[in-house]
Amino acid sequence: MKESANRNGERASAMAALPARHVAVGAGMTVAVIPARGGSKRIPRKNIRAFCGQPMIAWSIRAAAGSGCFDRVIISTDDAEIADVARGLGAEVPFLRPAELSDDHATTIDVMRHAALWLGSDAPLCCLYATAPFVRAADLQAGKALLESGAWDYAFPVTGFEFPIQRALRRAADGTVAMFDPQYERTRSQDLEEACHDVGQFYWGRAEAWREGRSVYGPRSTTLTLPRHRVQDIDTPEDWLRAELMFAALEARDA
Repeated sequence: MKESANRNGERASAMAALPARHVAVGAGMTVAVIPARGGSKRIPRKNIRAFCGQPMIAWSIRAAAGSGCFDRVIISTDDAEIADVARGLGAEVPFLRPAELSDDHATTIDVMRHAALWLGSDAPLCCLYATAPFVRAADLQAGKALLESGAWDYAFPVTGFEFPIQRALRRAADGTVAMFDPQYERTRSQDLEEACHDVGQFYWGRAEAWREGRSVYGPRSTTLTLPRHRVQDIDTPEDWLRAELMFAALEARDA
């Protein structure tokens, strides 16, 4: 998950700083929360940087609006410029996120707990990342249906690794390599257990789970599988370039 680390004292301070008054949310009102802080380091201003002709955050807002899943789409940000851009795209920015939840150490769970407490709704909440241009309305619909199919805390998309993780290598400072798991050196690829990873697009969750800060990777989480060609993490300039090339190819194919 994108916004990482956990500091209990600062988190408690941020929760205490919740706005005293806000627009009432009905018990059945479903909300998408898009975390979008302003201080990204490796790709400055990446949440509103132009991506294939639109501010990056526009693609997430568009998918949320097109899914029909949400009564409200709100942005959790600490940044006035991001707030202005998001409002211009049709999203709400009903509060500014506290500084304690806006640095490099803020966790997604903490940010969503803050939003869930502020909203005060018992309906499911969807955390939708601002840097998820490959997210589709149909995926959000499928995630919601999956969450509601059982007593799940969370439902989120995953995809398979391209290469067996059991064959991963470690590179030493002197240039030598070694396997992380040498026991699998002679095991056939088809005999290795397949692994998947979180694609970092969205997380449907029960309001209670968000408020209590339960782990997204806990025993009451379930997943839907996305094809690898619609998954790209965007943390570096190289990631950004690759994502734009992939996005353009998909747009051309689907035109």
